[in-house]
Amino acid sequence: MHPTLGDMVLTCDYCGASVSLGGAGWTAVGKHTLLTPQVNGSDPALAIVRQYLDQGFLHRKMFEESKIVESKLSFVPFWIVPTSATTNYTYTDVAVGVGSTVGSIAAAEVLGAALGGRRGGGGFIPIPVMMGSPVNATRQDAIVGQYDFPVVAVKGMSAYQPKNYSFALAERVIFDKKLIPSGATILNGDLGEDAAQHSARAYVMQLQTEAAHKRHYMVSGLNCNVEVSDAELLHVPIWYFKLDHKGEAAMVLIDSHSSRVMQTVT
Repeated sequence: MHPTLGDMVLTCDYCGASVSLGGAGWTAVGKHTLLTPQVNGSDPALAIVRQYLDQGFLHRKMFEESKIVESKLSFVPFWIVPTSATTNYTYTDVAVGVGSTVGSIAAAEVLGAALGGRRGGGGFIPIPVMMGSPVNATRQDAIVGQYDFPVVAVKGMSAYQPKNYSFALAERVIFDKKLIPSGATILNGDLGEDAAQHSARAYVMQLQTEAAHKRHYMVSGLNCNVEVSDAELLHVPIWYFKLDHKGEAAMVLIDSHSSRVMQTVT
């Protein structure tokens, strides 16, 4: 291993053993896993890029009109952080609120009609109206979630951070250097486990908050409690392609294990 300034996660080029730098110094990573590559050549990976770029009428021939500037297969390190979260919040039940308002208006209309004598005789018609307390439309709900959340372990590779994408974590295996294709690069990381846990906590809190707002309107009083456990290190094979499309740069990332486009950046 040959650490450089800033490295906090190192993987041996020869045996595949990994260590991380923490408050107690360099320690062995407790669990190190791998997603095996299924797209081992640049041509099959480019076929995935072509299909993705050319789909739809507006993107016809986009791939043919682009120049491949750079391509490489790298095993990118991610911290997989087991996370549990409970989010309690209040919200306004719009249907109940509107129904209560409509009912109050209807009662007022009947009462007003009676007092105004619009019932044909022109005189006062006594109508009993039951005036109860207004309906409280405030409700409470909770969202409970369990996550194995991936955090990219390289600060300068934020584009690799999964957002609306999930790795096939159920298919990961114990890291074995023999499963790495010749010529592929195994990247080290500069984000330690403690920082990854902090990031996972923030990401999951955001996910829970978004879920609450998707489930209900007018959410308030949101309180999210997130607990994290010891993380494992996962290396994911990712094809990186840099393209030039009519003078504009674009980046496409291919998950080599699942043979899917992971991310595009223009």
